[in-house]
Order: sequence, then structure tokens, then C-alpha cells
Amino acid sequence: MLVGGIIVLAVLAVLYILYVRLIKIRNKVQESMADVDVQLKKRYDLIPNMLHMAAKFMEHERKLMTELADLRTRAMQNTFAADPKEKMQLENMLNQKLQDFKISLENYPDLKSNQTMMTAMQSMNEVEEHIAAARRFYNANVNELKNAVEIFPSSAVSAIMGITLEKTPFFEIAENERQPISSKDYFN
Repeated sequence: MLVGGIIVLAVLAVLYILYVRLIKIRNKVQESMADVDVQLKKRYDLIPNMLHMAAKFMEHERKLMTELADLRTRAMQNTFAADPKEKMQLENMLNQKLQDFKISLENYPDLKSNQTMMTAMQSMNEVEEHIAAARRFYNANVNELKNAVEIFPSSAVSAIMGITLEKTPFFEIAENERQPISSKDYFN
């Protein structure tokens, strides 16, 4: 009887330890989602300022700036909690439009040399680096959760707790960003 009680207590202790570990990992994933959102908010705040400065110089690029502003609005309205895959897709589209915008700036030497625009572009580059770091942190936490949810015995505990991987996809680059860059694309 005593041995049976000890075995039951040991099993309960192991289950509790696994439960606590899964909760901690799940919370780290949520924390890292929030970190990505903070960095994206910085980007969202910079975009209108850059567009306003550039608008004075780039009348011909009005369509690109309108698309960029609209995409920013859509991305801001979507949250990880609502639909992580759609959020990631919007962010990939926004990244592409920002790249298009940066390339179009090359056609405006006066704008490129404008100190305010240079400062804004430098700030944007720093924000993009922070976003990349936050995404790496998020992906590392998703990987840890994925391992915990898929490897026995924590997989059994996660099934009981209802922890799934549906709301925690990896942040991946867009398909068009996987293509190699050729300098021929930028010079005639």
C-alpha cells in the first residue's frame, strides 16, 4: 500500500512538472508574439512619416505609397491572436512593399540626400533588424513548444491540456524572398 502511494505521488509529481513546463513554454511563445508586435508597431509608426517626407519628392510613386499605407493599415488591424498565418502573410507583403519603396528611392537623389529621410531610413533599418531578432526569438520558442507537444510524455499532458500548434506557426520568409538576388535586376 505504501509503495503504491509512493508510485502514485511520483507519477503525479512528474505530471505536474510536465504541466508547469508546458505552461512556461506556451507563455514564452505568447511573450515572443508580443515582442514581435512591439517591433512591428515601431515599423507602423515610421511608415507614415517616411511616406509623408517622400511624397513631396515622389509624385510618380503615389500608387506604391498608397499600397504601402493601405497594407500597413491592414497589418496593424490583424493580430497574432486572431489569425497568426494571415498576420505573417500580411507582414511578408508589407516587407515586399517596403523593399519596393526603398528601391524606388534610388531614383530620387535629392530625397536620398535629405538628412531627415536618411535618419528615417536608418531608423527603419534598425527596426527591421529588431523585427528579425524578435522573429528569431519567436521561432525558437515555437520550436521548443513544438518539441514539447510532440515528444512523449509531455505530448500526453499537452493533449489533456488542449495545447495545440495550430495557433503557433513559424515565421517564414515569403516565397519571392527565397529567390536569389541578381544585380542585373537593378541595372539596365
